Amino acid sequence: MHYDVIVIGAGLAGLTAACQLIDAKKKVLLVDQEPANSIGGQAFWSFGGLFLVDSPEQRRLGIKDNKELAWQDWRGSASFDRLEDEDHWAYEWAKAYIDFAAGEKYNWLKSQGINFFPVVGWAERGGSLAGGHGNSVPRFHIVWGTGPALVEPFANKVLNASDKGDITYLPRHQVTELITEDGNITGIRGNVLENSIIRRGEESSRVVVDSFEYFADAVVVASGGIGANIELVKKNWPSRLGTPPQNMVAGVPAYVDGKMLEITEQAGGRIVNRDRMWHYTEGLKNWDPIWNNHGIRILPGPSSMWFDALGNRFTAPNFPGFDTLSTLEAIQNTGYDFSWFILTEKIIEKEFALSGSEQNMDLTKKSIKDVLKRILPGPPKAVQDFKENGEDFVIGDSLKDLVEGMNKLVGSDLLDFLHIKEQILARDREIENLFSKDAQITALHGARNYIGDKLIRAAKPHKILDPAAGPLIAVRLNILTRKTLGGLQTNLNGQVLNEDGNPIPGLFAAGEVSGFGGGGIHGYRSLEGTFLGGCLFTGLQVGKYLAVSHKYSSMT
Repeated sequence: MHYDVIVIGAGLAGLTAACQLIDAKKKVLLVDQEPANSIGGQAFWSFGGLFLVDSPEQRRLGIKDNKELAWQDWRGSASFDRLEDEDHWAYEWAKAYIDFAAGEKYNWLKSQGINFFPVVGWAERGGSLAGGHGNSVPRFHIVWGTGPALVEPFANKVLNASDKGDITYLPRHQVTELITEDGNITGIRGNVLENSIIRRGEESSRVVVDSFEYFADAVVVASGGIGANIELVKKNWPSRLGTPPQNMVAGVPAYVDGKMLEITEQAGGRIVNRDRMWHYTEGLKNWDPIWNNHGIRILPGPSSMWFDALGNRFTAPNFPGFDTLSTLEAIQNTGYDFSWFILTEKIIEKEFALSGSEQNMDLTKKSIKDVLKRILPGPPKAVQDFKENGEDFVIGDSLKDLVEGMNKLVGSDLLDFLHIKEQILARDREIENLFSKDAQITALHGARNYIGDKLIRAAKPHKILDPAAGPLIAVRLNILTRKTLGGLQTNLNGQVLNEDGNPIPGLFAAGEVSGFGGGGIHGYRSLEGTFLGGCLFTGLQVGKYLAVSHKYSSMT
């Protein structure tokens, strides 16, 4: 049972690599520990946001973007500070990715049948200086059909090739060891797991019914990160972000366990930037969970007031949608692992979206009719469902009732009504003019200068305590685990490096397990839309390289 290439993981990175190898008529084995209905991995659950530079969609909206501006934003966000070692290859991957995002990426995606929602989102706006963190312009392109539509062309190609015998796809095959011979990676060993009939995303059985051993000239690890392994997240938690949160919700299914990172390290692969990770600060406990401890992220517009657990308003750049990691650090410095939005009905109906394909069925099902309903009064259906059923929402006709409800929800009188009222009144006084010393209000006016935000993402400025804008809403925000920014160090061919910085013959990595390229292409911070894109790019690069190579064990 010898193959040209074995790919471990049927997520987006593994599928992309496999598709390149199918085209090259290589003999390929694709294994995954989950059932076949989980093909596509985390990407299936995503909102489908992709980072693109100077796209037709941007130009139609009057957005002026270019490669130099994107690279400025990337470097300002990444803040690479380990260039002599752990960041060396990550920096090279980052440069290559910006070239890709500003170059062939758009047409390549179009050639796969992937289209985009016409309004480009503005994620991670930064809130600092021009050379600091954040996107200077909107770059978040939502795939028309969200995550499932992004996965579909690659999954279909693999499944059709499997039906024709052009690739061997084996679900429920859990790798436990990389086989090494004379310093070369020559194959995989592992367990065949029992058939598990579950919904996509549910935790599958780990009952072993058999074992396997397969050999190949090259092995590609594309197994994802550690987001569902809360203990491993806490173990790697960076001290700069304070102590690990006591409570976190999981933004990914249980199979995102990080086990292949450890297995690859045991085979000689080097893991770098372990302390870099990307977790969201606007997590909700899913009222209708699919996996254990299932969390959903709010994608907020810029208007909600953000308070810490003690009722103190966050300062710049810690506003909704501006600087995720800065806000995470600010939350952790309070000694509590949650925070609050306070907003109005007028804000929630225009500014709240929820991340995830299943939370945006109008976009996922490509229903123009349903998408147009978003302009009607009231929140989108998924948001309304959370508002009515989610345990993190508090509704109040008066601010006093709202604060009492917030204290009741957390079981402690942490919040002082008068302190909250004072801060909201101070903010509301600044709304009287089209200019303000309040940095968040200035940013809100700036957001509405972008037609996309004005249409669907930024509510008309109004006073929080205006009865006509009510009722008042408070949302408890949990820390939500998501992405591993560090990982296996790889060169630009995707070869995994050892502790000496040399390629391990026959061993490659793609996707999140490689820090989306080089062991940490994002550095310390992401610009968003770059996780799915990183899976596509690393899978594409590794697949292209292996497609034209012949003797993988001797590659350097």
